Amino acid sequence: MGEYIWVNKDIADRVMENMPSEDILYDLAELYKVFGDSTRVRILCALLEAEMCVNDMAQMLGLSQTAVSHQLRVLKNNKLVRFRKEGKNVYYALSDDHVRSIIEIGMEHVTE
Repeated sequence: MGEYIWVNKDIADRVMENMPSEDILYDLAELYKVFGDSTRVRILCALLEAEMCVNDMAQMLGLSQTAVSHQLRVLKNNKLVRFRKEGKNVYYALSDDHVRSIIEIGMEHVTE
């Protein structure tokens, strides 16, 4: 590679100094991949409104309980949803307000 003459080396140095580690960037990219599936996004949008059980989500989304459970597992593994058990039912909710913000900001962006 040829020699490069910096135009704004101080800016580049500051950017490089503040750049997250490769591990963090990888994790961030993986997080955004989760949002690349419309079924998962539909589930997250449903959970914006209320905590729901798998059966109700499956009925509402027109999917099998198995399909919903699989997508919820992906969401849970990525810390986007949490669950609680009540008898034979498992109820899911968004993990925290960060997840709510990600969805709401994304919706705002695409509907501008």
